[in-house]
Amino acid sequence: MLTPAVLAAQEHYYGRRATVAAAPERDPLTDDEREFIAARDSIYLVTESGWPYVQHRGGKPGFLRVLGPTSLAFADLGGNRQMLSTGNLAANDRVALFLMDYPQRTRLKILGHARVEGARQHPELVQQLSEPDVHRVVERLFFIEVVTFDWNCPKYITPRYTAEEIQELIAPLKARIVELEAQLKHEN
Repeated sequence: MLTPAVLAAQEHYYGRRATVAAAPERDPLTDDEREFIAARDSIYLVTESGWPYVQHRGGKPGFLRVLGPTSLAFADLGGNRQMLSTGNLAANDRVALFLMDYPQRTRLKILGHARVEGARQHPELVQQLSEPDVHRVVERLFFIEVVTFDWNCPKYITPRYTAEEIQELIAPLKARIVELEAQLKHEN
């Protein structure tokens, strides 16, 4: 990620640049990344073929599967048939994934090389990479070989919550309201 242009920008704006140590060819995912990935129910997929393009993918938590220390995959479901990500990856296999945990203000960026394969050619992988309720709508399988990853600063991540997370947070309050209403009814 620290390209010569990025290092020059650091030098220009901050008077110094990051030190780039020799890096392994691939950064293997640790247990921290595996657990974070398994808990996600959506990702942002960035491809490029002349212009960067951001695409959202989602499913049940864990839809993005860790297949090995540097391998990820997910089942791609039928959508709007624009084929932008698939087409872009055919021209340039570089991909960036953004995985967000808004309530915890945590972001994991993953860079890698992706390939897309038809689901009909790999019915056994469709079974492995998707939940039974969506097997029939899986059209493609995305495989990502991780090159590197980076945990980002949480400073400007706005906390956001799903409806389920909000219900979980307010459940004790609702229970207390019911308890207090029953108490009031009993006192009257």
